[in-house]
Amino acid sequence: MPAARSRLQVIFVTVLIDLIGFGIVIPILPYYAQRLGAGGVGLGALLGVYSLMQFVATAVLGKLSDRVGRRPILLVTMLVNAVGYLLFAAAHSYAVLFVARVVSGFAGGNISAAQAYVADVTTPAERSRSMGMIGAAFGIGFFVGPALGGLAAHYLGSAAPGLVAAALSLANFARAYAVLPESLRAEHRTERSFADFTHVGAALRDPRLAPLMLAWAIAPFAFAGYSVALPLWASVRWGWRERELGWLFSVIGATAAIVQGYVFGKLAPRAGDRALLIAGAVGMAGAIAVIPALRSTEALYAWTVVLAGANGVFGPAATGLVSVFAEPSEQGAVLGAAQALGALGRLLGPVALGRVYDAWPAAAFLAAGGVMAAAAAATLRVPKPGAARPAHAAGDG
Repeated sequence: MPAARSRLQVIFVTVLIDLIGFGIVIPILPYYAQRLGAGGVGLGALLGVYSLMQFVATAVLGKLSDRVGRRPILLVTMLVNAVGYLLFAAAHSYAVLFVARVVSGFAGGNISAAQAYVADVTTPAERSRSMGMIGAAFGIGFFVGPALGGLAAHYLGSAAPGLVAAALSLANFARAYAVLPESLRAEHRTERSFADFTHVGAALRDPRLAPLMLAWAIAPFAFAGYSVALPLWASVRWGWRERELGWLFSVIGATAAIVQGYVFGKLAPRAGDRALLIAGAVGMAGAIAVIPALRSTEALYAWTVVLAGANGVFGPAATGLVSVFAEPSEQGAVLGAAQALGALGRLLGPVALGRVYDAWPAAAFLAAGGVMAAAAAATLRVPKPGAARPAHAAGDG
């Protein structure tokens, strides 16, 4: 239906702008932080606090959206996002920059409300394909953001990337306010306390959701650890710097956008979400573990395409299955729990696997590949979507 497509387009743009804003600061944050007196620990804190706030916000905002609706959560976080980017642009001290990352990290937690909106307006049969659209926004944002940030900073100054991201957020708010209706029906609303995190434990106890939740936590842990180890490895082995790494990130983003925006939609009806989930986890494990054996940048690029493609089928399949297994009144809470576990993995992975890299560089990739293999093992326990709901499942009380 045209109306449904229009609403999904607004959600797509919302997530896209979130990821463009996140990507904009990737190439400039280290140097921005250094100019404000931050060392390695200070930069790590800026990266970590963003993931920490996303961990809190994805759980809280997803659950709150089950109570008050998706529209108000999305609109408010668009404005909060703009505030975070304005603070980023105006930061003349490390403290202000830190607050800006706190604000932006919390606003970035609106992904759970966005995914719940998609679940509200799609049927189970088309849900994973629509979630692939959200994944495509991730890929495009990760591709466009760093390039936009680098160009804006180079030609317009260090404040420009934050101002550009703030302007995009405000424009997105204006469009969403005008055309985005509420998606959550009154009969599906719940009165849970938004500060209650017991839904995460409930999802982990649900026999159908538990393997998915484990995969949601483990896979980002491994991928985030790989993202820390790879630049260091490439710098030592091939002398890479920011430009070469930027090109590789562009390949990751472009591949993810193509796979999630187009290829996944073609594969899902034929193979099914569960098969794509398993194949994606296995593919990522292999593409990460093979890195120490590569002898050329061409081989690295080839395996990076494999990694990004595998991630491109894993993400929407995992999200689609979570939303199919969750009850209509639990969409925001359960998707929020999944995103919170993913944010926790992204917070802990760089620290744990970064320490492994310091001790033995090649082992960091083998460890990350092994952790991803554990995620693949968890996906093998995911039931088929048509399986009956257990009597004591998440939210059954």
